[in-house]
Amino acid sequence: MRISQILGKKGSGVITVRAGSTVRSLLATLDEWNIGAVVVIGDGGTLAGIVSERDIVRRLHSGGAGVLDGPVSAIMTPVVHVCAPDDPIEGLRDTMTEHRVRHLPVLDAGELVGIISIGDVVKSAIDELETEREHLVHYIQH
Repeated sequence: MRISQILGKKGSGVITVRAGSTVRSLLATLDEWNIGAVVVIGDGGTLAGIVSERDIVRRLHSGGAGVLDGPVSAIMTPVVHVCAPDDPIEGLRDTMTEHRVRHLPVLDAGELVGIISIGDVVKSAIDELETEREHLVHYIQH
C-alpha cells in the first residue's frame, strides 16, 4: 500500500500555522480542529517545521506561561521527517518508529499535499489484515 492510497481515503487537507503565529493561537487551532499536531509554514509558504502537543507541553514546562505569547517558531521542531505520495506504507512505519514521530507531512515535488499520522498507519495495517482474512475465508469456503 502506498501513502497516496491512504490520502485518497482520508483526504489531503492539512491544517497549517504560520511560524510567526503565537503559541496561544496555535492552541486555538489544535482545539478547533481536534488535532494533535500542525505543519508550520514559513515565509514564502515553505515547510518550516512541525509542532505537536508534546512540543507545547515540554516548552511550557521549561519556559512557563510566557511561551504562550511567543512565536510558534520558538517551540516547533524544525527538522521534519517527510514522505512522498508514492512511498510504501511499510517504510513509513519504520520511519515513525525509528524517529519517534507521530505525524509526517506528505510532500510531492516540494508541495505539501497531506499529512499522515500514526493512527492512519495503524488503520491501514488493520485494513490490510482484514482484507487478507476475508480472502482466506473465501478461499477456505470455496
